Amino acid sequence: MKYKTIAAAAALAVSGTAFAQSSVTLYGVLDTGIELVTHANAAGDALIRMPGITGSMPSRWGLRGKEDLGGGLAAVFTLENGFNTRAGDVNQGGRLFGRQAWVGLSNQYGALTFGRQYTMSFWAITDADALGPDIYGGVGSIDAYIPNARSDNTVAYKGTFGGFTAGATYSFGRDSAGTGNSPGQGTCAGSIPGNAQACQQWSAMLRYDGASFGVAAAYDEQHGGPGAAANFFNGVAPIPLTNSGDKDSRTQLNGYFKVGSFKIGGGWLGRFVDTSSPAVPDVHSNIYYLTGTYYVTPYAILDGGVYRTIDSQQDTRGTLAALRGTYLLSKQTSVYLQSGYLFNSAKARYTLSQGGPGTTPAAGIGQLGVMAGIRHMF
Repeated sequence: MKYKTIAAAAALAVSGTAFAQSSVTLYGVLDTGIELVTHANAAGDALIRMPGITGSMPSRWGLRGKEDLGGGLAAVFTLENGFNTRAGDVNQGGRLFGRQAWVGLSNQYGALTFGRQYTMSFWAITDADALGPDIYGGVGSIDAYIPNARSDNTVAYKGTFGGFTAGATYSFGRDSAGTGNSPGQGTCAGSIPGNAQACQQWSAMLRYDGASFGVAAAYDEQHGGPGAAANFFNGVAPIPLTNSGDKDSRTQLNGYFKVGSFKIGGGWLGRFVDTSSPAVPDVHSNIYYLTGTYYVTPYAILDGGVYRTIDSQQDTRGTLAALRGTYLLSKQTSVYLQSGYLFNSAKARYTLSQGGPGTTPAAGIGQLGVMAGIRHMF
């Protein structure tokens, strides 16, 4: 009987096109260039390099699929690998599909998906921050978790109704590989028997997108566990969050509007680290930003932003200004030139470039970055 069941299942799999329509899309981005960063170490030396992560968009390749199950229901999946164009190696802690790996069901009421996927912190900021995951993207340079806001072992829901989009995620153990692959959240290697709260994470988002403007709000909360820590990327040592009662949370409010060829965005991101140990102080930081995009011609785009972070408890402040020009050679290929400057307060060691380690300046020293690059999408 067992062999008949297996044979029937195999026959259904082979002849699946007779029962439902499905499609799989291969896609990807290759993005790299040459970068100059000043004051890349405590001695004040400059660095010229091909960045280890990205120029304007993270390099990746992926598979996206959808099968129509009838009655408006569909099976959906995404497998997405992140890699380093400079050396051809894999990012996200060496995961094969470290950017995304999920499967689920969708209909007119939204999608319910399971696996490694983005939290709502990522989806909330996509339109308000014009530079996004750019190497000099201000929110990402100041808080590297935001462009890498994803978690393992996650159940997610996201649905759009008219102009409104609502979403939520819950992770049973946000980093099961224990690699600290999303900067700022430590290693926290998965769920622990008898302690359901350890390494747990949840997020929620509500946003509205109209014809000429949009607004969004999001909340993201991570619980501590073995190896977890909160890094503020300001030169101060990370705060250990080894107790499951420790919390690292982020709240966002942002928006954007469009006028002709201009798009203006801005917002606030507040981060709150609350520890259960009286010996470890709580820390609260704020990031404020204003960005803009101008379509000079259908083929030329100019965008940039100003970003300000304030961390009173650790007495660090930073201001980052960035400008990027992109020229589209085709629908798939573009070249760009960009620059950013970071101002550090007396005790701060924020780093301008997200292009890999090795660019931390001395305390109180500013930093200039310039990069020319090329991007191809398929």
